[in-house]
Amino acid sequence: MEITFDKIEVGVEYRSAGRTVCEADIVNFAGVTGDFNSLHMDSEWVRANTPYPTRIAHGLLVHAIGEGLRCKEVDSWKILAFLETHRRMLLPVLPGDRIQQNYRVASKKPTSKDTSKGVVEVEVTVTNQKDETVQSGYNRYLIGGAS
Repeated sequence: MEITFDKIEVGVEYRSAGRTVCEADIVNFAGVTGDFNSLHMDSEWVRANTPYPTRIAHGLLVHAIGEGLRCKEVDSWKILAFLETHRRMLLPVLPGDRIQQNYRVASKKPTSKDTSKGVVEVEVTVTNQKDETVQSGYNRYLIGGAS
């Protein structure tokens, strides 16, 4: 069952499934994007130049994994378009860290031409296995109405 714009309530919170970020994710993401920065590819360099023990996952990789994590409530929304996204990278994600994406419906505004559909903004945080926030930001979706 698709959840339409009128059924989404401001203030409601959801949590996605979790997933462990592994070395292969980092290497594969570097290959796809061409981002072979030492922060992501060279554990020795990271140990010598940062307070971290090993390579650090790309911020955009963490963002992408977070967006792909299953959240049955949000997955049920009648999303017509993913309009906007914004993230602040707050803490590093290392291989072996387990991440989870958390949502809070911040606002909803009907469209001017068809008030049965509208824009929903959700505040998003990505947390690690220690429940530390590693990324925060928001997503905006265009949500459809009942057919």
